[in-house]
Amino acid sequence: MDLLTLKNIFKFLSTIGIALAFFFLLPIVTGVIYHEPMARFGWFDLLFLGVNAVIFALLYQHRLKMRIKDSILAVNLIWILLGIAGSVPLLLYTEVDFSSAFFEAISGFTTTGATVYSNIEALPKSILMLRSLMHWLGGMGIVVLGVGLFSLINPTGSLTMFKAESTGIKMEKVTPRIKDTALRLWSIYLILTFLDTVFLELGGMNLFDAINHAFSTISTGGFSTKNASLGYWSDSPFILWVSTLFMMLSGINFLAHLRLWNRDISGYKSEEVRWYFAIFLILSSLLTIVHLMSSSDALGFSMTHAFLTIASVMTTTGFASLDYEKWGSVAVAVIFIAMLIGGNAGSTAGGIKVIRHMVWFKNMFTQIAQILHPNAVTGVYIDKRRIDGKILGSVSGFMLLFAVTNMAVTIYLYARGYDPMTAITTSVACVGNIGPGFSMVGPAQNYAFFTPIDKYILSLAMIIGRLEFYTVVLLFARDFWRRY
Repeated sequence: MDLLTLKNIFKFLSTIGIALAFFFLLPIVTGVIYHEPMARFGWFDLLFLGVNAVIFALLYQHRLKMRIKDSILAVNLIWILLGIAGSVPLLLYTEVDFSSAFFEAISGFTTTGATVYSNIEALPKSILMLRSLMHWLGGMGIVVLGVGLFSLINPTGSLTMFKAESTGIKMEKVTPRIKDTALRLWSIYLILTFLDTVFLELGGMNLFDAINHAFSTISTGGFSTKNASLGYWSDSPFILWVSTLFMMLSGINFLAHLRLWNRDISGYKSEEVRWYFAIFLILSSLLTIVHLMSSSDALGFSMTHAFLTIASVMTTTGFASLDYEKWGSVAVAVIFIAMLIGGNAGSTAGGIKVIRHMVWFKNMFTQIAQILHPNAVTGVYIDKRRIDGKILGSVSGFMLLFAVTNMAVTIYLYARGYDPMTAITTSVACVGNIGPGFSMVGPAQNYAFFTPIDKYILSLAMIIGRLEFYTVVLLFARDFWRRY
């Protein structure tokens, strides 16, 4: 690794660190408002700010221009920085070891929502706000925030970092400068968060709970301030439907929201969005029927909880309003299918993403048609545009990496002695950044029982899933180090 790469990485990481130190003021202020002792958190934040400020000052004259290798390395290292920084306050104010604190922080920043805490309501308000804040920052992508920040330092901007972190097949450059795109996306993110907060308050939540749940909803994270998650408000259909609506909105490509900002609704007419809502309606309706057949609940009640459950799982948010494992094996099967869907590319949702399912299925039928009609001119089309062969290969590679990663984690957990359902759904829940699974990690359970080594491996699985495999796998390619 050459000196230029080290300077680029350290300047970028210090920039993110400085921003994170200022964001940490929110949980500190929250603690002060609720009369909690914030001295240790304050000293840590000051020290964290100071270290990053010194590094930034030493590299102030260095012109930050990220190359491909620098970007890939920085994107991977940033999650280690976030995990360590987020874990320190948890170690200071809660009774957990480092592996649990690191797992919780990674779960927060990757918007997975898997928690090691059994009694959430006993946590200090400052820590509850910190957990939600980690979701909110990680939702849009801490690196996208970084693009907006270091573009101010490097006016030419850089699309390299944005591509390395982007959650879809291809991140469009909507505005002429990537900095403008990043800042506008964050503006929309803020607006959606504000609107969700207002509606949740109108439904009866207090301001603290509303802000925390808005942070978790718009980021599709899933951390709650209550042990029962959204089940605490199960007697309020308004809150549950508002949460369902905003989870689904957050699962849509944010570039569609950005186009709406410019009075262009074409983004919502895309084939991916149509598939997204079609799959949601089919699975939600099916789960409603299953719930009606297995219980004596009314149609309205069944619809409310079924639609929220599918929205939560499909967008990889992870909220729960009821213990859906009690709905029967068919319900579990339907929910497991939703776990494998994901949201739109370019959204805050994790998972495989709807666009990849579209490309994969269309390519499969195209290959069948090619076998039946060897001389026919065939191709895969999305929104009437032919998909390039490189993208088809990328999607196939992603599907393979998703399967292989889940297989490896599942085999590891099964070898450790966990039952098959726990091993499989823990893997899918972590790699897909979903949070809850089934059996020992079901919606009424948590991840506290895993050993420290298990938590580190699951933390790595969450990071790999958040970075969508290629960004991590590249580090193990010899040509990556030789060529770049």
